Amino acid sequence: MAPVRDPNTLSNYDAWRTRHTTANLKIEFEKKRLRGSVVLELESQTDKASKEIILDSSFLDLSSIKLNSSPSKWEVKDRIGADGSPVHIAVPDGAAKGEVVKLEIELATTDKCTALQWLTPAQTSNKKAPFMFSQCQAIHARSLFLCQDTPDVKSTYDFNITSPHHVVASGVSKGTEDEGPETLYKFEQKVPIPSYLFALASGDIAEAKIGRCSAVATGPNELAASKWELEDDMDKFLDAAEKIVFPYRWGEYNVLVLPPSFPYGGMENPIYTFATPTIISGDRQNIDVIAHELAHSWSGNLVTSCSWEHFWLNEGWTMYLERRILASIHGGDAHFHFSAIRGWSALEEAINSYGKDHEFTKLCISHKGIDPDDAFSTVPYEKGFHFVWYLDRLVGRENFDKFIPHYFNKWSNKSLDSFEFKDTFLEFFGRPEYSDLKDKIASIDWEGRFYSPGLPPKPEFDTSLADVCFALAEKWKNKEFSPSPEDVSTWTGNQVLVFLDTVQDFETPLTVEKAQTLGKTYGLLDTKNAELKTVYYQIAMQAKDTSAYQGVADLLGEVGRMKFVRPLFKSLNKVDRDLALKTFEKNRDFYHPICRQMVEKDLGLVTV
Repeated sequence: MAPVRDPNTLSNYDAWRTRHTTANLKIEFEKKRLRGSVVLELESQTDKASKEIILDSSFLDLSSIKLNSSPSKWEVKDRIGADGSPVHIAVPDGAAKGEVVKLEIELATTDKCTALQWLTPAQTSNKKAPFMFSQCQAIHARSLFLCQDTPDVKSTYDFNITSPHHVVASGVSKGTEDEGPETLYKFEQKVPIPSYLFALASGDIAEAKIGRCSAVATGPNELAASKWELEDDMDKFLDAAEKIVFPYRWGEYNVLVLPPSFPYGGMENPIYTFATPTIISGDRQNIDVIAHELAHSWSGNLVTSCSWEHFWLNEGWTMYLERRILASIHGGDAHFHFSAIRGWSALEEAINSYGKDHEFTKLCISHKGIDPDDAFSTVPYEKGFHFVWYLDRLVGRENFDKFIPHYFNKWSNKSLDSFEFKDTFLEFFGRPEYSDLKDKIASIDWEGRFYSPGLPPKPEFDTSLADVCFALAEKWKNKEFSPSPEDVSTWTGNQVLVFLDTVQDFETPLTVEKAQTLGKTYGLLDTKNAELKTVYYQIAMQAKDTSAYQGVADLLGEVGRMKFVRPLFKSLNKVDRDLALKTFEKNRDFYHPICRQMVEKDLGLVTV
């Protein structure tokens, strides 16, 4: 019997494991809820007859629970913080090891559901229909349906979703059935996935093909622009990823470009990546997000960390694969290093923000008593990446490229912790053909890498693509420097970002006049690129340029991506708390519940 390795689930998944889930749900836009039944098929894991199933729930309205088609005794226990309210279900006769029981649960979501955002027609671009989308990572699936809400349990899925509007889900479409004013949408997910990858969206959605097995879905008004942004690179990304790991196993890879309140850059929901509209910038400069989410098809979705304490196994590996994909497309290691330089800057910023000895700056974090959303940061992404890249450099790229498919094959459809990753690495490189690497392998400080807070050892970067950015930033320290639009006219958006990040890190902030000149000269006030505009506004607020504050407030009413929203609110709060509070109140209902909760904490409106 496997022990419970995830401190953020209240389920007894050591005794039972979900093998298949069927979601029969109706999307009720007027009542802003999902209602219907969810059927869980659970397999007993114990030799002793287990007479109780415990599942995760959070603010659910439960009507009835049947065990093998018969009414069962069940009880919702007291809520335990963010972990929710465990539901105890009696199994009077028990079940022998390997025996499967079926639970049919009648339920509805409530207005306290943290996984769903409901948009009125007025909040959508064409104002024609309401819109709903889910976001279950990290532990929000339990507010959608009763489940074992842990990445350590994977299940296949059937989705039967009724809605008056188009539906997409994290499964392959199996067609539709007309039900009068509504339609039944059917999807199937044959690859076992954890609960946090359960995903639904419904609204006025149109689709267009962008690759051999890919489509983009979004609002009709945005379809042409989204198709143009993605169609040149989709198959290139897929070809590169398959060459590094092995062939894609999910059948389809589609992208749903969501309304602007989506709180993340992307969410790697299988079959349909959910993506922020900030990647549709009209210049193809922000689609690295798609390379990242595609890489999750192997790292995170196929091979999954067993708990949020080992989240780096998902994100560190995915950052590594993303950078390998982009390097192969754009022409080599200089691009890999350039992206890594940007990541190092973000990692430094995150660790400085926490403090170098903070628990959340470790690779492996203790999550007992912690809401995983509170620990979410750049650290598992970039510190995790640096550990994977360190192992790559240690054994050599040729050897590491043989390990990559071995690792992903060995753990496909499974979940693991950091120590199982360590064992897999040592087992592979303990083979006789790698005997010349014995001393190098022995030198790895696994304990230090897993548990040391602060920055990891800094590698030697190839700065060839970044040097021009640093050089221009250095010129801005000179009072006599006269900038010109030509300074950046041939640069990529990411090079401009590195330049701006460097300026933002100046010990002495720019003067108000210089900050204004920066924005006007390089077109940062008018850009549609939210990445660039966000960093520019940070520089303007550092300079105490009050003329920029309203622009910050306006941007905070246009984007809901937490990568931009949270830092902007933190900075605006420092220079004009009154405007920050008014801006938050004005846009409270625009933000996703997860984003709204995090900003409330950032602004000190609730205690952490």
